[in-house]
Amino acid sequence: MDNRNLFAALRAAFPKNLDAIAVETDTGLNYSWRDLERGTAMIANLLQSLGIEPGARIAVQVEKSVEAMMLYLATLRAGYVFLPLNTAYQKAEIEYFVGNAEPAVVVCSPGNFGWVSKIAFQAGTQHVFTLGEDRNGTLLQRAAQQSDQQTPVRSADDDLAAILYTSGTTGRSKGAMLTHGNLLSNAEVLKDYWGWKEGDVLIHALPIFHVHGLFVALHGALLNGSKILWFGKFDPKKAIGRMAEATVFMGVPTLYTRMLAEPALTRAAVGNMRLFISGSAPLLLETFSAWKERTGHTILERYGMSETIMLTSNPYHEAEGERRGGTVGFPLPGVGVRVRDEQGKEVPAGEIGGIQVKGPNVFKGYWRMPEKTKEEFTADGWFRTGDVGKVDELRYVTIVGRSKDLIISGGYNVYPAEIEGYINDMPGVAESAVVGVPHPDFGEVGVAVVIAKPGAQVEPEQLIATLKSQLANFKIPKRCFVVNELPRNTMGKVQKNLLREAHKALFA
Repeated sequence: MDNRNLFAALRAAFPKNLDAIAVETDTGLNYSWRDLERGTAMIANLLQSLGIEPGARIAVQVEKSVEAMMLYLATLRAGYVFLPLNTAYQKAEIEYFVGNAEPAVVVCSPGNFGWVSKIAFQAGTQHVFTLGEDRNGTLLQRAAQQSDQQTPVRSADDDLAAILYTSGTTGRSKGAMLTHGNLLSNAEVLKDYWGWKEGDVLIHALPIFHVHGLFVALHGALLNGSKILWFGKFDPKKAIGRMAEATVFMGVPTLYTRMLAEPALTRAAVGNMRLFISGSAPLLLETFSAWKERTGHTILERYGMSETIMLTSNPYHEAEGERRGGTVGFPLPGVGVRVRDEQGKEVPAGEIGGIQVKGPNVFKGYWRMPEKTKEEFTADGWFRTGDVGKVDELRYVTIVGRSKDLIISGGYNVYPAEIEGYINDMPGVAESAVVGVPHPDFGEVGVAVVIAKPGAQVEPEQLIATLKSQLANFKIPKRCFVVNELPRNTMGKVQKNLLREAHKALFA
């Protein structure tokens, strides 16, 4: 059989000259392609020397470092399953993930060894290593004694490569099982779709415990044999400063707003850049327009999830259509996207419904949750994303929210994203979030939480009065609050569950 091991495919794309620089860090370290080859071999050999079974889980909660990336690649190389954990997770969360995934190996930051190892050993994990951001820790000490030669394990398309726990806004987090085939097929499609070419250089400023930084960005650069400019932490000034040497940047919307606040962001500063990509959270139309005006570049927005990697993307080549702000573009080659109503019937073009998807990138199911997996797939094999949106006549996909964010007020469906769009267009408003809270008469009503622009005054009553002149009455939020900031997760997504919780007793 063909070896579909993802590492083997990435390794085959390394440039002929293995002594060329593969990764250059913001602390001045250089790693050659040979360093990546040898480092991943040594860590893979260490993992294999532990006598753990094929398909065993390797759970990793460490700060971002090139060695952490090598640990990911080594896990694939050795035929194990990589389980990245957000560095913000606390004790109760780690207890749940370790208990649920039963990893054979846990790797944590040296400073967390005391409490993490206790949880791991109690759950039956045999091996706990540490890995620090400064190339320290027991993992590297032990790996240094291993051979730097290793043959990548043979893997089939359907073999598990990673488990990503999706943030549980309703109930417990679920482990999405992604295979070598899921990850490789998506990386190959994106290489072509986003026009990766020889000489491309990626600025990597994202965390690596999430789809965007770990899969989309890393696989993109590695499968193209492209040099990576590596940022342990995002710094807008420094990122702009390196753009003269780079061609591709991937970020979440917050990174773009932070760079727009820098006077150094000019057309000249980004003159060498080929492509700016945004994802993981909705990009405000205002940011999209401001970036275009300031830099001359049109940000390419795309859409994906932990369960599916990338699903849609605005076009790279102008011949295929324009990049439209407020949309996530077209379904990627080989990916099916359809919109259905609550009865499962196809809705007309431009109408809102539940988004369902199908393709080689769609995950195998939820780890140890067969019932949940069955529930999330339709009888004819399409995955229900839980996102609500529409597809227009030209095939542009627009996401209007999560189905769980839907507000049903007096029997009418209210889509928060629609109302947020109107609020965000008002003078003085920087950003808004609309959530549903319980109401004795209507079942549920909307509450708007708004951030004002620096120096601007936003009057809640005036804002609601303006909305009343624009929207049907059932869509109007019953209350509005102006706050300094919205609660966000590490990827910049607004945590609406926290806002719902904070305001749930308003009308009780």
